Amino acid sequence: MEHKDIEKTLVDIKEMMSKSSQFQALSGWSIIIIGIFACIGAVMAAAVIGLDLPFLQDPGALAPVPTRIWTAVGLSLALLAVSTATVTIMSYYKAKRHNLPFAFDSRMRKMSLNFLIPLAAGGLFSLAMILQGHYGLTSSIMLIFYGLALVNCQHYTYPTLRFLGYGEILLGLIDCFVVHHALLFWFLGFGVLHILFGIIYILLYEKK
Repeated sequence: MEHKDIEKTLVDIKEMMSKSSQFQALSGWSIIIIGIFACIGAVMAAAVIGLDLPFLQDPGALAPVPTRIWTAVGLSLALLAVSTATVTIMSYYKAKRHNLPFAFDSRMRKMSLNFLIPLAAGGLFSLAMILQGHYGLTSSIMLIFYGLALVNCQHYTYPTLRFLGYGEILLGLIDCFVVHHALLFWFLGFGVLHILFGIIYILLYEKK
């Protein structure tokens, strides 16, 4: 076997091993859908918190601030649950349609663990800030730790996922220095960025 043939064989083996260790069933449409959910959730959160927007109710008639904040937190958790279910179901059907592996094996466990550790840390940090009445940086914390979670798990799925993570981190850092626009950054990060990345993801990996 010639030297070039050996190199090609090694490259092919490396590519096969890389694909076998990656979760490839992630659906681009699910990314777009959870982005749409996040946009809707941001508007609903604005209504709950009572931002002075022309299409929302009179802020003077709203509940006390802590009650509104906890309602928004509950809304966020519900959105997270719905988004997780959406990604799981759509990824399952994509795997079934394209004969891709979809099982809670070592690859899936590693990806989940690398994603959930930063996400859980950010969630607990946000909860601590809310319990102490420090609401201002909550959206920044959510964006930054979510971005870190995406970057941390991108080794076990498509590497381009890290760019979505970088965008979330960047928006979170900018949000730290901008006052009274937390929901706008939440809308841009969890909503608009997901929709844009979902479109790019489909064009790169799913368009036939």
